[in-house]
Amino acid sequence: MSKIEQSWYQPVSLITILLLPLAALFWLISTLRKWLYTCGVLTQFSSKTPVIVVGNISVGGNGKTPFVLWLHAHLTQQGLSVGIISRGYGGHAKQYPLLVDHNSTTLEAGDEPILLYHRLQCPIAVGPNRQQNIELLEQTSAIDVIISDDDMQHYKMARSIECCIVDSARQFGNGLLMPAGPLRETKKRLKSVDLVIENGGNNPQRYNLQPAALKSVLNNSMLTEPILTAHAVSAIGNPLRFEQSLQAQGITLVSTHHYRDHYAYTADDFTQFGDENVLMTEKDAVKCSAFAKQNWYYLPVDAQPTDSVINKLNSLLKDKGILNGL
Repeated sequence: MSKIEQSWYQPVSLITILLLPLAALFWLISTLRKWLYTCGVLTQFSSKTPVIVVGNISVGGNGKTPFVLWLHAHLTQQGLSVGIISRGYGGHAKQYPLLVDHNSTTLEAGDEPILLYHRLQCPIAVGPNRQQNIELLEQTSAIDVIISDDDMQHYKMARSIECCIVDSARQFGNGLLMPAGPLRETKKRLKSVDLVIENGGNNPQRYNLQPAALKSVLNNSMLTEPILTAHAVSAIGNPLRFEQSLQAQGITLVSTHHYRDHYAYTADDFTQFGDENVLMTEKDAVKCSAFAKQNWYYLPVDAQPTDSVINKLNSLLKDKGILNGL
């Protein structure tokens, strides 16, 4: 994490003060852009398939991916065919939109879409143009609803439901807009969101992360014997929660190593560990499987929303005509 990012979650410092003019400029540009779409000066596109956006108002990992995984399962259980679109941050394919398949790599599609595909095996389209992503899904798959991973601030794309994920531990940092703070939009934006969900904490509208058994980075096989000590490596927004989950399982962390979110690992990053155990997140694992060792493992986690979240979501699905009979 850079010094600027560290300042977002600390008392106001000189760095924060110096960045305030840029934050004001960011506010002006983003507010003007949103207003132009709201007033119809800039035209939105609407797909024939309902779109559910899962996003946030702050940068960094807030826990969107576990909720997307749960949401896909929930919608599928209701008999709906679900597709997913994503910007594919960190990916550099030769051509977009890209339809993710078993041959796709994180270098092409980004880490989160590959994680989602490995878990769900559902239609996933990746690329910077969301309209093209949606059209590709509609042309290649019979889908009833589309989940947009992120894209809350992509106002060119109309949406049926917005779900905003908030990290209960970090919340909104110093409450300032980028780059003086972590916010993409002010907290007032939450008033227009259909469903605000906290990741952890005690809010009635939250989900808790439930860790599963450790799995091999090399072949996804489940760990059969307990690990006592390991090095923890992560490139996520909030590594502390991951490390606490490992410690809660009785694992002693010899060392912890943090990289920027979406960091592209190489084998050289792990030479320092020799043949000792290495533990990482599932999002890290999809980037390391090609050069992983036998004793590298990842921790899958699943979101468990409260009844309050489920009931509110079901009501929204019914009100928007996405699902009848709930």
